[in-house]
Amino acid sequence: EASDGEGGGDTEMMQQETAPVPALSEKTKQPKECFLIKPKETKEDATKRRKRRKKKITDVLAKSEPKPGTPEDLQKLMKDYYSNSRSVIELEELNLPDSCFLKANDLTHSLSSYLKEICPKWVKLRKNHNEKKSVLMLIICSSALRALELIRSMTAFRGDSKVMKLFAKHIKVQEQVKLLEKRVVHLGVGTPGRIKELIKQGGLNLNSLKFLVFDWNWRDQKLRRMMDIPEIRKEVFELLEMGVLSLCKSESLKLGLF
Repeated sequence: EASDGEGGGDTEMMQQETAPVPALSEKTKQPKECFLIKPKETKEDATKRRKRRKKKITDVLAKSEPKPGTPEDLQKLMKDYYSNSRSVIELEELNLPDSCFLKANDLTHSLSSYLKEICPKWVKLRKNHNEKKSVLMLIICSSALRALELIRSMTAFRGDSKVMKLFAKHIKVQEQVKLLEKRVVHLGVGTPGRIKELIKQGGLNLNSLKFLVFDWNWRDQKLRRMMDIPEIRKEVFELLEMGVLSLCKSESLKLGLF
């Protein structure tokens, strides 16, 4: 009996030792893919991500440090613009003397303070100017809205000067021609396309022009400066060739970058 008991005990132990481990059910198996695992990116996803990145370029530019424009910037843009259509000699003729450039805005000025700095004798010039169909100073910008903003911001400088809006929005070119024929204007603020058209039609001449200021550093909602816009850049260079470059070389006209 004792041996039977011992044998029974051994059998029970062997059964415990050799008992098979129950197989895991399908529910308890480790899943092959966990919902936390990042799914493999498809080509479509990559394309969408690249598109999203492109939309954020303006955000990057907005955070970058702005750099003020310099005379060298204007010279380089001119050479790049004409490089494919003109000879080396013709490109050299576009070079302007350093003496024709006024001090550029270092981004610390308002328009009024900048104009006061580059033209301290404005009141005297204004009083001596009595020629119609001409202006003493032209300020060139990219749009009608920007022109209105500049006119409002230069109140401290202009004083009793007669200012004229020289852009196309809601104003016909013939109306501007008649106004220039009727009265003396000291300051013109507008877009290069309309100013160019007024010169072509004989409504505006450059005989009395002493200062030409570009609204160089201002950026629009897309962070473009006026010279970053192809059509504006083209019109600016065409305007410069309508007598402005020759006046600069004769040192009777000064250029400023605001």
